[in-house]
Amino acid sequence: MSVELERPPEHPHVALVTISRPEKANCLDPPSLTGLASAWREIAEDDDIRCAVLTGAGDKVFCSGMDMTTTIPMSQRFARGEKVDDADFEGLRSVSTALLVEFDLGKPLVCAINGHARAGGFDLMLASEMRLAVPSATFALEEVALGLYPTGNATVMLPRQIPWVHCQELLLTAAPITADKALEIGLINRIVEPAVLLEQSLGLAAQVAAHAPLAVRETRRGVRELLHMSLPDAYRRQEEIGRPLRRTEDAREAQSAFIEKRKPEWKGK
Repeated sequence: MSVELERPPEHPHVALVTISRPEKANCLDPPSLTGLASAWREIAEDDDIRCAVLTGAGDKVFCSGMDMTTTIPMSQRFARGEKVDDADFEGLRSVSTALLVEFDLGKPLVCAINGHARAGGFDLMLASEMRLAVPSATFALEEVALGLYPTGNATVMLPRQIPWVHCQELLLTAAPITADKALEIGLINRIVEPAVLLEQSLGLAAQVAAHAPLAVRETRRGVRELLHMSLPDAYRRQEEIGRPLRRTEDAREAQSAFIEKRKPEWKGK
């Protein structure tokens, strides 16, 4: 399968998604787009999953973006009104969901960036909350070099995440940057050695999953909603989001667990 969804037994509330086309630089053809979209929907709908990790197979590429030999020509044929078969059409129809564009996973996502993150791979990374990368990873948005507009997450999410000048340099030069540069400008959390990348990424996800699921979900939601509100609106909205949590079973359980000096048992209620 070109996309694998696993539930690591040592981390029961974490899902691991792997783009598995290492022989094709983990590029996204129609079946892998369909597979990614299906994985995200399954994660979003499963209340037992509290955090997800995304990585690529192999040790060279996280995801190189769209498959230039299949997906791009196929989308051009479709745009001209030419017929494509049903499976390919499903892949094209799944692009936005696969890249987490206008599809809210509803749960934190950690990216374990095992190599180069280009174009659509960069878009997937931008949809995540936390990112760990190997020293050899590079990052690039190459659409302008191909005569294209970056219609994924890049022009929407990137200027919300890093300073203006670094955003514009990435978008307008199409030049790759190193993992060291990505760390310097705040694009990733940290650089880790390949041998421990997945272990540390799953561990980070497990740290998130260990906390009250409603609180994690609403905190993630609040950060996204409040980012560009005025201060008065942001303070008002955070109270609207936070007030119901104070009345949940999990909030009462946290208080009891603290008093009884034990780990809380979350119900997600």
